[in-house]
Amino acid sequence: MSLHDVILLLLAGFAAGGMNALAGGGTFFSFPALLATGLPPVTANATNAVALWPASLAASWAAREQLRSLGRYVLPLVALSVLGGVGGGLLLLAGGDETFRKLIPWLLLAATLLFAASPWLSRLVNRQRTAGELPPHGPGSGLAHALVAVYGGYFGAGMGILQLAAFSIEGHPLLRANALKNLLSSVIYSVAVVTFVIAGRVSWAELAVLLGAASCGGYAGGALARRLPTQWLRGLVIAVGAGMTVYYFVTA
Repeated sequence: MSLHDVILLLLAGFAAGGMNALAGGGTFFSFPALLATGLPPVTANATNAVALWPASLAASWAAREQLRSLGRYVLPLVALSVLGGVGGGLLLLAGGDETFRKLIPWLLLAATLLFAASPWLSRLVNRQRTAGELPPHGPGSGLAHALVAVYGGYFGAGMGILQLAAFSIEGHPLLRANALKNLLSSVIYSVAVVTFVIAGRVSWAELAVLLGAASCGGYAGGALARRLPTQWLRGLVIAVGAGMTVYYFVTA
């Protein structure tokens, strides 16, 4: 790697870790940076997943206060994330990025629109639910979270936005939705990382540079998420989603 590549990966890694903790979409920074260093797409994607894994763990730890009161509520979500993350990782290794890459702009567009409309949709769906009550797990929400987990294990760009959209539509307050997103992202990254490392599809030199910067960014973003006003965080999520959608429409 050149000095330019190292600086690029340091900046992209910190931004990616922080954005994943705050609003999702960190792959928008790190994956293109890895491609810019000359890595092939599948290797760049696998390396990116391993690099963002500690950042997702750090963000989940920073959100532990919001998660502690949920208890066993998170167990079905964690199980779906494990299964989906493994499935998505195996799909990536078995195939290629090209077909799925063409779908990414449309998936991000749908997720951003859903998240922007989630307050209205949540009121429509949850009129009878008392304030603060946990939305029950159902077949529809289970399928949605399983599909997001497969997507996260396969590529991951916009996974956090898809998770936030799903949780917000279910009726979770934004701070709780963000904490759950951080937890499930860490689970999906963990199982995908094991898959990619066993398959030998990780470029360790680029990973070493990206890893530390992403971890620092993830902890900083996770701590900041608890202090940001809800409307700021919602606006940030929508802005990231819109930016990623435009970027992938242009590049695709």
